[in-house]
Amino acid sequence: MEPGNFFDITLFDRERLDTPFVIPWPLPGNPAGLLEFHRYPDWHTFISVVGLHEAIPHIVASKFERAQRLYLLAWIDMGLVKAGELVALSALELALKDRYGAYFREKYVNSKNKRLREQGPSLSELLEHLVRHDGLTDSQLPFTLRYGGSIIPALLRSKATGDPSIAQIASRPMLSDIRNALAHGDPFDSLPWSGLLELVRDLIQYAYRTYLQEYDDARRA
Repeated sequence: MEPGNFFDITLFDRERLDTPFVIPWPLPGNPAGLLEFHRYPDWHTFISVVGLHEAIPHIVASKFERAQRLYLLAWIDMGLVKAGELVALSALELALKDRYGAYFREKYVNSKNKRLREQGPSLSELLEHLVRHDGLTDSQLPFTLRYGGSIIPALLRSKATGDPSIAQIASRPMLSDIRNALAHGDPFDSLPWSGLLELVRDLIQYAYRTYLQEYDDARRA
């Protein structure tokens, strides 16, 4: 197949009257929501809004923007959402390593585990650090304030949170499990994870929250 035949580019200009573009995305009070788009400009606007604050370092922002572009291309091939999810989670891991890498280097400097010393923290360790040591709670995460529920069990290797109200979702896959499945050839190739791009955006901005506050304060001064 010739490269130019992969996509019908005119789909960007067509209205989807009979077959709307449908994607899982949470709605307030409904984590199993579905969003419909009939015009590409509406989809473009929606994904553009799920962007990072301009104070986020470029090396992270550029990777996240690549994920946004893959989501946009899903308008003509829904399978590209899965590639966008992987890139978004890679941007999250890069951001967390940037913010918390020094903590883990100091923690592992005398470790007998060569992998820890040389490779640094895993994504699951970085996500757990957000909760255990950097104060992340559902009440501080815009994603859960908008849509309800709890995302904390999806960040912790140990699902024990001490909160019985979220015990029913303790079996939710961790974000690191989702990333690993995407990166290592998940044979089941599941449907898009509802709202994952937006969740990743909010987690990145939480990690850089002091940068954002300083930037906004300077702009107001």
